[in-house]
Amino acid sequence: MMEFADPSGKLTVLEIGCGTGTNFQFFPPNCRVICTDPNPHFRQSLTKSMAQNQHLQFDQFIVASGEDLSQVADASVDVVVSTLVLCSVKNVEGVLKEVCRVLKSGGAFYFLEHVAADHSSWTYLWQQVWSPTWKLIFDGCSPMRETWAAIEKENFSEIKLQHIHVPLQWTPLQPHIIGYAVK
Repeated sequence: MMEFADPSGKLTVLEIGCGTGTNFQFFPPNCRVICTDPNPHFRQSLTKSMAQNQHLQFDQFIVASGEDLSQVADASVDVVVSTLVLCSVKNVEGVLKEVCRVLKSGGAFYFLEHVAADHSSWTYLWQQVWSPTWKLIFDGCSPMRETWAAIEKENFSEIKLQHIHVPLQWTPLQPHIIGYAVK
């Protein structure tokens, strides 16, 4: 992640859908962190997580969806992180447009997302069966999004994307993508 720091060596990270701050432990020391999440009730857990991650400089917590990052200035962050978020946003393309808007030129969008399975697989069949109930139970989460296609359509100069299979037994969420895209 540090390869995307500005010339002075400072790194500004925006995490979309930060939740309770689970990813903070993986961020490099001394980076400046901006957190966004549409759920204002995460603030208390997030404050606890911030206290446990003294290696970071926390800038702000913004209550906002990924589709509306208007409180973050254009070309102001070096890295945007999204972990298991794009499955439940209303508009994946809208989020990616906002990611590109807030990223500095040469900045990176890191992602880990569960996605739709191969259409000829049993997993895909189960994703179709479970999808309506899954969305209802898990706050709009869709197990059938082809998120890689939306990332590939966005105006990134470089994309490193890998399809992986996560061993989550008895769920329709085994197919994932992991990688980064450079603006």
